[in-house]
Amino acid sequence: MMRAFFLVGFVALFSPLHAQTSSPSASPARSATALQAAPSLEQRVADLEAYVNNSARGVDAGLPVTSNVAGPGPGHNAWMMTCAALVLFMTLPGLALFYGGLVRAKNVLSILAQCLGIAGLVTILWWVAGYSLVFSRGSPFIGGLKFAFLDGVGVRPNNDYSYWVSQNVFAMYQLMFAIITPALIIGAVAERMKFAAVLVFVGVWMFAVYFPIAHMVWGIDGWMNGVWNPGAKITAIDFAGGTVVHMTSGWSALVLCVLLGHRLGFRKEIMAPHSMVLCMVGTGLLWVGWYGFNAGSALASDGIAANAFMSTTLATAVASFTWAMLEYALRGKPSVLGFCSGAVAGLVVITPACGYVAPSGAVIIGVAAGIVPFFACTKLKSWLGYDDALDTFGIHAVGGTLGAFLTGLLATAAVNPNLSLSVTGSLNPATQNGLARVVGHTLWIEQLKAIVVTIVLAVVGSAIIGAIVRGAIGLRIAPEIERQGLDINQHGEEGYITS
Repeated sequence: MMRAFFLVGFVALFSPLHAQTSSPSASPARSATALQAAPSLEQRVADLEAYVNNSARGVDAGLPVTSNVAGPGPGHNAWMMTCAALVLFMTLPGLALFYGGLVRAKNVLSILAQCLGIAGLVTILWWVAGYSLVFSRGSPFIGGLKFAFLDGVGVRPNNDYSYWVSQNVFAMYQLMFAIITPALIIGAVAERMKFAAVLVFVGVWMFAVYFPIAHMVWGIDGWMNGVWNPGAKITAIDFAGGTVVHMTSGWSALVLCVLLGHRLGFRKEIMAPHSMVLCMVGTGLLWVGWYGFNAGSALASDGIAANAFMSTTLATAVASFTWAMLEYALRGKPSVLGFCSGAVAGLVVITPACGYVAPSGAVIIGVAAGIVPFFACTKLKSWLGYDDALDTFGIHAVGGTLGAFLTGLLATAAVNPNLSLSVTGSLNPATQNGLARVVGHTLWIEQLKAIVVTIVLAVVGSAIIGAIVRGAIGLRIAPEIERQGLDINQHGEEGYITS
């Protein structure tokens, strides 16, 4: 009785407020229909329950009812705007300071300039066609141009992805993922690549690698979207970007650093980080911002977001501790760089799994993230001899690949009902996504398929783009500029004035 009284009272308050703030883009036909057939109290309560539970309204689920709530949900919108800011916070200033502290003092501004330049360039590309190519319907491999120049991307939700988040908020949230992904690549090529070459490479790479992979994994009709596309040929899952973000950037970074060659003095001169203080500050900012990255990928402030928040915390803390303790055991000293590298590795490896694994699974992922990338950065790099300046490949490529695979082993429908065959209130309530037959059984095989596709596209695409850019304008700065530093020569500034 008390529950019914509370719901009726809250609906009475909620509906008039929503009516005053509803989208100005609401069609006259819909308004007229609403006037002619006002929703019943039961329908209004059902709308409220759908909002609280982040599920479909009756009209969205194809039921013969009149909805009283036509636009986005204020709470979910607020959460997603906050998460979008947090993900941008990861690049500016998080990644900029993390990478900036790891390079030598004469190159610190080059890192900051590259992060800022990429943020501006990718935003323009996202507006022109990027968002549309990823999130509009098209082929299984790339979207169409329905939303080119963000045309039609307004306050109304795009029901392919969320019933309660405005499409313009969703588009801006996904833009932040598009910004940080190519920015990760610069860690492998730091201190020796032309600024112009960075921008040209990133501009082409977004169309050749990022947009196709993002559509295949997250697009509603994507070839590898095992959750929302019942016709997906590869029934893989990636909650927040293990394949889309970390594998594409990490494997591309390896190709690009090989094309560039070693830094002058590699293995002959000391190239220690110029400021571990900046590195530590950047790590902290990345960790905080990553909650927007992972928990925000639930696209609602719901229970799945809460689980992603918890699993992200557990895996990151465990990985940071594990990496440093390995250093302690093998080298006798746990370094701040070890703690920082382990934390980032934990964040990377948990990313594809954070919304799909239980707490114990997150701890297992944390331990693996502290061990496997550690040996990739300390042993594999020296064995193979490539100059991955800031360990982008060792952490993001190896870690992202590891995370995608472990997701296939540890994912459970107990923490995310979207992994079951029938999902109440899902974005495709009338369809079966086929995951119930593979989760806990052969999902890891589907993950391996997605891993192979991602590696092939990233490696081949980056090799071709890098070769073209090298032939057209050159990839590498002149040796005398490299010796003096990129800051003063490429940007006309110095990070530190000591005299």
